[in-house]
Amino acid sequence: MLSFDADWSLMTPEIVLAAAALLIFTIDFMTGINGKKPFIGRLSIVALLATAALVLFWNGGNSGSIGDMFVVDPFSTAFKVLILTGTAIVIGISMYYLDRHPDVYQGEFYSLLLFASLGAMLMVSSADLITLFIGLEILSISAYCMAGFKKYSKKSTEAAVKYVVLGGTASAFILYGMSFMYGLTGTTSLVEIGAQIGSLFDAYPFLVMMSLLFMLVGFGFKISVVPFHMWAPDVYEGAPTPVTSFLTVISKIAAFAIILRVFFTGFGGIYEEWGFIIAIVAAVTMIAGNLIALTQHNVKRLMAYSGIAQAGYLLVPIAAFVTLDMTVSVILFYAVAYMVMTLGAFAVITIVTESSGSEDILSFSGLYRRSPFLAIAMSAFLISLAGLPVSAGFTGKAWIFFQAISADMLWLAVIMIVTSIVSFFYYFGIIRQMFMKEPKEKEGQLRIPAGMSGVVTVTLIFTLGLGILPFLLINFFTTMQWMAF
Repeated sequence: MLSFDADWSLMTPEIVLAAAALLIFTIDFMTGINGKKPFIGRLSIVALLATAALVLFWNGGNSGSIGDMFVVDPFSTAFKVLILTGTAIVIGISMYYLDRHPDVYQGEFYSLLLFASLGAMLMVSSADLITLFIGLEILSISAYCMAGFKKYSKKSTEAAVKYVVLGGTASAFILYGMSFMYGLTGTTSLVEIGAQIGSLFDAYPFLVMMSLLFMLVGFGFKISVVPFHMWAPDVYEGAPTPVTSFLTVISKIAAFAIILRVFFTGFGGIYEEWGFIIAIVAAVTMIAGNLIALTQHNVKRLMAYSGIAQAGYLLVPIAAFVTLDMTVSVILFYAVAYMVMTLGAFAVITIVTESSGSEDILSFSGLYRRSPFLAIAMSAFLISLAGLPVSAGFTGKAWIFFQAISADMLWLAVIMIVTSIVSFFYYFGIIRQMFMKEPKEKEGQLRIPAGMSGVVTVTLIFTLGLGILPFLLINFFTTMQWMAF
């Protein structure tokens, strides 16, 4: 029987978060399933922030692994903090949303969000295909449940069914690709696979590429890149708005983390064979996402196609590989920018759509007259998503652009710039509604709860701060050696 020395303290943050999720579920059961329970939302935020503190101060200064299956390194630490912080912001949005939707069971909703975050944390620390798949399924199953949480809504039910069917299919593709690699190597360790991949490709090029492409299809679904994106608009539109924000940001960031881990740790030795494939997918995704977004009138579907386009931008540094540390730094910076600007936009969308009872872009008409703060904040988020100067999105896209140039991928950089210009039209369509249209006759001043005001303010500060003082984060990232393996 094989054995190994395991420092289980490396999993302390995950254990604490799992215990908190079970505690919240138990408290909800003991206090009855119905009724408003804002204290559970606050407890969930405390649990997430406490876990983030453990990630930073318990594991932050250390690197280690449990049998090369569960890895703690700067890469996993950074992504875990991002995931936990983002989920805390999502819960801040959820508290306002659930207060207006008594048909949603609050305790179950919050515990599922915590379990989804736990799955994402396991994913980003995985250096083994089985551990990775377990984390992926914990995240996915929790997300399937949350997508259909408004059980009396046909759209929500449809979204959940589509997500379960297509998500299960994507997981099958990933598992099938993993089975090829296990059959070839006799191991599920990404480290050992990476050590053998060069000789394996020389001997079995077709089987290795089959394994890689099957996994790429499955992961492509998870990050909603073209042509595996068709589920996203329907699911994003039908799911409760806070769930949409979670899927758009947190789930996507976690999926990009495992793509980095799998493709560079396991398949990095044959980058020349798959780098151009990623570049083509990135280009098609940027083009299709931005062009289809031009035709959207539902704001959640528009944000779905915007998220598809943003996934294309995040793929560019992977395709335009220079060094691993530089690629991770660029993706992490843009992931931070993407998180704050997108979650900030969803906070405003939640307030406006819940107030008007409509998800049409016309619901933003005259927002500046109803709430100048929300209109200005939403404009900043949209400007950042478009990649205009003095915003986090501009700095992130500029860094991605220069990496593409450094990798001699001028054509990909040009596509990135052109599609970003295309995005101005639909982002500025919302801004035009807010500032140049009159509000509807029955709509008065829009009151913003203190919690939502805090979410919008914090995300706005970071969106503008990372645009004005980006080198505070860039200088830190560029000094890091991200992956232990």
